Amino acid sequence: MRILGIDLGSREVKIALMEKGIIIQKKKISTMSFYRDYCNFDGKIEVDLEKLGIKNIDAAVSTGYGRNNTDLKLFRPIIEIKAHVYGAIYQSGLKNFILLDIGGQDVKAVKVEKGLTTDLELNEKCAASCGRYLENMANVLEVSLHDMSIHHENPVELNSTCAVFSESELIGKIAEGIGIERLCAGVNHSLYKRLQPLLRRFKGKRLVMTGGVAKSSAIKIYLQNDYDEIVSVEDPQFNGAIGCCHYANIIHGNI
Repeated sequence: MRILGIDLGSREVKIALMEKGIIIQKKKISTMSFYRDYCNFDGKIEVDLEKLGIKNIDAAVSTGYGRNNTDLKLFRPIIEIKAHVYGAIYQSGLKNFILLDIGGQDVKAVKVEKGLTTDLELNEKCAASCGRYLENMANVLEVSLHDMSIHHENPVELNSTCAVFSESELIGKIAEGIGIERLCAGVNHSLYKRLQPLLRRFKGKRLVMTGGVAKSSAIKIYLQNDYDEIVSVEDPQFNGAIGCCHYANIIHGNI
């Protein structure tokens, strides 16, 4: 059975193809390019699978911001929480964990017990605890996200709770002559501090991280203060699309 999973994100669309329970293909396209170059619109968005180079699909599931606008004749939409939980279960092989998904525009903290969601917290209103915040601050510092993510020691204190005001605060620290390593560490630590209220209810032994920020070694180091084990999955950015595939595989009785 060939299953297509699509996660329609705010910045990028992630696509995963599963065959016989194994992910055989992954593709990432900017959201603008996806809708412009790979879709048609006729009341609902119709994905042109031929342009994507994908054939012979038996089932398709979509999640993300645009899931309810896709062609429902082909795609079954599911909410992001479900997609990311199924993706984390598939990628980690675990059924009891705390899931922390840090996307471009939102953060999800989910308690999973015996493979089921039992509690959750969301932050969809403030960009200061999301991936977009790190992107903006990296642009201010004129460094890559990877280079910024490796710094965690001796962070400069950044107190602003607003993503916009944080940029001005960071520029002020640059003007004071503070070194780039401390500035990068300060950005990472400020994101960690904003995550703490969200995670306060979910302190536990095992944390599974997904989303683009899961690649940040600094954030992982800070989170070790709160968890005994930080689990890294192979494809954190594709977790939602992979979860769509795994969900379809289960409901079609292949597991």
